[in-house]
Amino acid sequence: MPHITIKMLKGRTQEQKELASEMVANALYEAIGCSQSHISVSVEDYTPEEWQEVYANEVENNPKIIKNANYNPKDLLKK
Repeated sequence: MPHITIKMLKGRTQEQKELASEMVANALYEAIGCSQSHISVSVEDYTPEEWQEVYANEVENNPKIIKNANYNPKDLLKK
């Protein structure tokens, strides 16, 4: 433990996802000093429509958020 979940819009390549997971895991290792063998990472892809509910439930209404995003998720629907 710890486990990290990266949630993003669909469209990234498998190589991009693997690089992102490796870099995030390395940053966590450097920040807290846990064993690399204890870190797991998953990637979840969403459409802009799907992201609206996920954002509301897991970001907007989450009192545990430490770093807030600075965008309106509804703007993703306009693309």
